[in-house]
Amino acid sequence: MFIKYYKGKPNTHVIAYRNGIIHKQGRGITLWYSPFNTTIAAVPVMTQDAPFIFHEITANYQEIAVQGQLTYRLENPVLAAEQHDFSIHTGSGRYLNKDPEKLVQRIINTIQALTRTQVNQMDLETAIREVKAIAARVLENLKAEEDLRALGVAIENLHITAIKPNPEMQKALEADYREGLQKRADQAIYDRRAAAQVEEDKLKRNEMETEVALEDRRKDLVNMQAENQLTLAEAEAKGEEMKLNPYGELGPQALLALALKEWAANTGQIGTLNINPDLLGQLVKWTGQGDANHG
Repeated sequence: MFIKYYKGKPNTHVIAYRNGIIHKQGRGITLWYSPFNTTIAAVPVMTQDAPFIFHEITANYQEIAVQGQLTYRLENPVLAAEQHDFSIHTGSGRYLNKDPEKLVQRIINTIQALTRTQVNQMDLETAIREVKAIAARVLENLKAEEDLRALGVAIENLHITAIKPNPEMQKALEADYREGLQKRADQAIYDRRAAAQVEEDKLKRNEMETEVALEDRRKDLVNMQAENQLTLAEAEAKGEEMKLNPYGELGPQALLALALKEWAANTGQIGTLNINPDLLGQLVKWTGQGDANHG
């Protein structure tokens, strides 16, 4: 049979070459063709993902493995087919050569070159820490690559999932990281204990200040009470002095007479008082002498 039928897939741009010249093309088209003078190329136009991994050297001469995934599409399938051979076996749909794979590898090589420019200026720790920033800059530069546009390639996205050192360095970094964590944990414990000690010292100072304040108040109270008692005693003494001052000018007989008068006025409050005639006579005689002397 010299005429065959081919039905393209919706996600491929079919290009039929007759004697090396494009005879018919379109997305997902169907056609009748002669296998003797017609070659069919199927260029995928859907978004595609391509994982990658490559090795580079940092500024401090440490080997790293860069791992990630590229998302791209062939926005100009005719231009892509001019640069790479997308011819297929119409029966199986398989490519007749590895050119499609070479196209992907060319994109990954560009990614590696752009990544190298970034990590060659960083030490190992910075490269590991700045993985997101590296991916963002590489993606920006990748989209601006004219060589990729000439291949009909449009870059959709780029993710660098990991930047890892070699296994020995990885173990050393992990050990250093664990040691750093332990130091930070020890420092945190020390800081908490120091803070607790500061609070305890502050509490003790407050208690001592409170006790000193209480003692000062007690002292002030005692002094005040002593001053009050002294003032009261002085007042009482002054009162007694004022009461007794008038009697200081009287003689003994007069004072005795006043005492007898006071006794007579308060006889009801005296239980028993015995005065014999001799004592009474002597008192009267002594009192009379005082009156005579006073006169």
